[in-house]
Amino acid sequence: MLAEKVEQMMEWSSRRSVIRMNGDKFRRFVKAPPRNYSVIVMFTALQPQRQCSVCRQANEEYQVLANSWRYSSAFSNKLFFTVVDYDEGADVFQQLNMNSAPTFMHFPAKGKPKRADTFDLQRIGFASEQLAKWIADRTDVQIRVFRPPNYSGTIALALLVSLVGGLLYLRRNNLEFIYNKTGWAMAALCVVFAMTSGQMWNHIRGPPYAHKNPQNGQVSYIHGSSQAQFVAESHIILLLNILSHKTSLCTIDLPHCSVNEVNRTNPLTSY
Repeated sequence: MLAEKVEQMMEWSSRRSVIRMNGDKFRRFVKAPPRNYSVIVMFTALQPQRQCSVCRQANEEYQVLANSWRYSSAFSNKLFFTVVDYDEGADVFQQLNMNSAPTFMHFPAKGKPKRADTFDLQRIGFASEQLAKWIADRTDVQIRVFRPPNYSGTIALALLVSLVGGLLYLRRNNLEFIYNKTGWAMAALCVVFAMTSGQMWNHIRGPPYAHKNPQNGQVSYIHGSSQAQFVAESHIILLLNILSHKTSLCTIDLPHCSVNEVNRTNPLTSY
């Protein structure tokens, strides 16, 4: 029976890096013994009517991780990636008393999952590299993440260089705007506001824009933990920084007067 289960899991994995499971498949291939392989399960809600944008973002990272494992030279039948969608396995959610999505869990080859076998999504985020590190801690399986090439950054940089080059060419006879201190000051302030609002943290951790509770549909824009944040939260901080500094951005014009004008107003002064 164990050999049949492993063979079936390998067959599914050869077709798709992430194996979709309903309640029956989950209980047979993940919960029920015997089992000599570990299973990573993402519990999610990907159907459009659920409107779970976080689930879609997490699923993209999960697919990257699963593909990295499936096409690596270390691939074996000791680890499988699966997904249980709420609309296909609501009974599994009820069985595990699970009321939020997405959730990542590790089901070890022997024994029941422990507390550490549930990935701390709220604190760590769902980037593929973070998931791979968590899996290595739980299974001793090292997965090197290979992301598909993304040329959007290169294209954006090329367009920016072309735009700046074209602007300089059109204004080649009058380049005084380059020495505009106000313009450089505003650009520096934009960078400062972006960094102090947490944009670099967003770039590194890849948090969701906001979180929608699948039970009551309530959307949270502020993270409940002091060790994490949503993208919307950084945008709110950025707006508050701009508004708080707007009143302080003013210039003071000092009056200019000549020595003769000073003498006329104060004839007792000698120079």
